[in-house]
Amino acid sequence: MSKIRFLFVIIFFLVSVVVNANSGFVLKKDTTTNTFNKDFIYRVKKRQSAIKIDGILNEPDWKRAQKATDFYRVLPIDTGFAKQQSVILMTYDDKALYLAQIFYDTIPGKRVMESFRRDFEFGSNDNFLVFFDTFLDQTNGFTFGVSASGAKWDGTMSDGHTVSLDWDCKWKSKTKQYDDKWVTEMRIPFKSVRYPSGSQQWNTNFSRLDLKSNEKSAWAPVPRQFSTANLAYTGVMKFEEPLPKSKPQISFIPYIFGGVAKDYEAGTDAKYRKDFGFDAKIGISSSMNLDLTYNPDFAQVEVDEQVVNFDRFELFFPEKRQFFLENSDLFANAGFPEVTPFFSRRIGLDAPVLAGARLSGKIGNDLRIGFMNMTTQKTDEFLSRNFTVASVQKKIFARSNIGFIFVNKEYFNQPADTTMFNRVAGFDYNLASKNNFWTGKLFYHRSFQPGNPDRQYSQGATLMYNIKHIKTGFTQASVGENYKAEVGYVIRTGINFLAPEITYLFVPNKKVVSHGPTIKLNTFFDTDFRKIEHENRFDYQVNFSNRSMISFGHVDFYVELQEDFDPTHTGDHFLKAGTQHDFAGNYFHFESTRKTMFNWWVEAARGTFYGGMIHYVKGEFGYRFQPYVNVTLNYNYTDINLPDPFERAQNWLIGPKVDVTFTDKIFWSTFVQYNEQIDNMNINMRLQWRYQPVSDIYLVYTDNYIPGSWTSRNRTLVLKMTYWFN
Repeated sequence: MSKIRFLFVIIFFLVSVVVNANSGFVLKKDTTTNTFNKDFIYRVKKRQSAIKIDGILNEPDWKRAQKATDFYRVLPIDTGFAKQQSVILMTYDDKALYLAQIFYDTIPGKRVMESFRRDFEFGSNDNFLVFFDTFLDQTNGFTFGVSASGAKWDGTMSDGHTVSLDWDCKWKSKTKQYDDKWVTEMRIPFKSVRYPSGSQQWNTNFSRLDLKSNEKSAWAPVPRQFSTANLAYTGVMKFEEPLPKSKPQISFIPYIFGGVAKDYEAGTDAKYRKDFGFDAKIGISSSMNLDLTYNPDFAQVEVDEQVVNFDRFELFFPEKRQFFLENSDLFANAGFPEVTPFFSRRIGLDAPVLAGARLSGKIGNDLRIGFMNMTTQKTDEFLSRNFTVASVQKKIFARSNIGFIFVNKEYFNQPADTTMFNRVAGFDYNLASKNNFWTGKLFYHRSFQPGNPDRQYSQGATLMYNIKHIKTGFTQASVGENYKAEVGYVIRTGINFLAPEITYLFVPNKKVVSHGPTIKLNTFFDTDFRKIEHENRFDYQVNFSNRSMISFGHVDFYVELQEDFDPTHTGDHFLKAGTQHDFAGNYFHFESTRKTMFNWWVEAARGTFYGGMIHYVKGEFGYRFQPYVNVTLNYNYTDINLPDPFERAQNWLIGPKVDVTFTDKIFWSTFVQYNEQIDNMNINMRLQWRYQPVSDIYLVYTDNYIPGSWTSRNRTLVLKMTYWFN
């Protein structure tokens, strides 16, 4: 297997050199020449009079501004211009960038506007998005946008196309509705984004999603296989004069907290708690930020959506806590999602965080650094622990980068005769060609812990090629049986993994805009390269012009269990380690169009399962009373019928949710989750009032019940207030 790994690494590097041959190794260069749409240029004139953000474009500066028009279609087809006309205008002064958008709408019917909630769901709203590559690296950036209701969207960008909407900043916008168009004015302060001193040029693109015409379009054309957020395909914006030098920004965000909790199962008295803490942001430079936190509380974070688990491995739930999210790709993108050395949810969920600091940002145009240090409090179950993560990422070629990461977990006040620590160090090379047709990753990580046994490595590589009709790739991974990343997410150790895949798309450009088969062959081997598992998938997907889709396929499994396993998760009986199992099944999946008030998706499957049978139905129904109320119902029914001595396992998971946005500042949501597998009913209600920009009051109520008797297990009520001093 070591020879196979070495061969794949050599192939990876050869392909990387070939696809980046035109980029060269020079790091200091005019990166604008590498922008694919370099001939799309928007010249931003400096404003000469005041602009009122009211959605009415009656100021002289809008009349003299350059017009960005003739948006190119991206979906359902990427040829020709969009049917509905769009106009973008921009101007600026020493403090802010001003942007105006006019989206003409001549198709009868309601515009699709889901709600007033910030960071709306892209595919469920008519919307406008703008993407800024402020460092001209075609990898990292910022995005802003609005939906037809006027809801805001803001986030950071990484990996050349990935958008994280968990970042918020202060900016203004106003949207007005007309019979034949909707118009938005935006004011984005320069202090809200980071850019090099003396900037006179950014890369940018403008995107429109119009669900009534079933079209996604962009100012600078983007191939249909990529999102409009892809920074390889931005145009260029040139400012009339260099931008003002950014001044260091300091933000202080304190919170106060009060709550009461009652554990009925334990029979204890109600516990009252009041507390305070703060977050702080200090701009070290125009491109470097220091985040500090003391005694953070995450009571307002939305609850995880529960899932039915019949797998053998730990489930993954995404990070939602604000402190960990900005520039999170520097820390969280090392390795593969199934074997990553750092997973921030390992910090603070089993013990309160005492304090933490995080330094992240850019040095020059090509170097990014990240450093995080956090300490958790001592509890009855755990000693106080310190977590340190350091990351460096250097841009090479046109859009690729190489990075190094170090993760350390230390215990405070350890007993004199013990040594407890866990460390991981390694490198990652991320490949992205100029046109984004080739992407990939190569990494090697090693863990260190007391005793330092052999086989503490994790290594992997993936190489993908993506053009209009074909997407193909190959993934390889190897994880030693003694690899241990206590602050990471590692599904399994002691394995080697190979996975080729290929998709072919027919593009008829009619009511069916694309369809085609996909084959994925996932095979696991032990450390001696003996096959222990495979999952072979054969799928076919059909995409329609109204953005609905159908997929169906066949999945074939083989498993040699490495540990005892109970497929029903009841804990009564187990299949023995070493036993071998072949099973297979078929599935069907459908997603409706999102432009109607009622929308839904459903998936059903049936097949053999560990010597018995399994079938499930899952999906979601939704209805919106736009833009104020959204009602959804998630459901999952699973039926497992195995031979004796196992009992039949039938489980329901039902999750109705009501989301009400009274205005763009007041939101209320109720999420109920009935999970038969864990015999629990959970209710979570959250009222949020954004009384000032990025300043909130939250009232959160949570209750857990025993189904049937409807006896309360535990109950909490929390009031939290934050304020952003800037």
